[in-house]
Amino acid sequence: MRKLIIFAALAASLTVAACNTVEGAGKDVSSAGKAVTDTARDAKN
Repeated sequence: MRKLIIFAALAASLTVAACNTVEGAGKDVSSAGKAVTDTARDAKN
């Protein structure tokens, strides 16, 4: 769980830093969501 929180915080900071356009923001949010989903799946197993 702690790993998931750390990863989500890292993804959020990258999202804020990288979103220069609305399209870029959408891609960043999508990537962060996929990463959190993958991490949650790994933690579940």
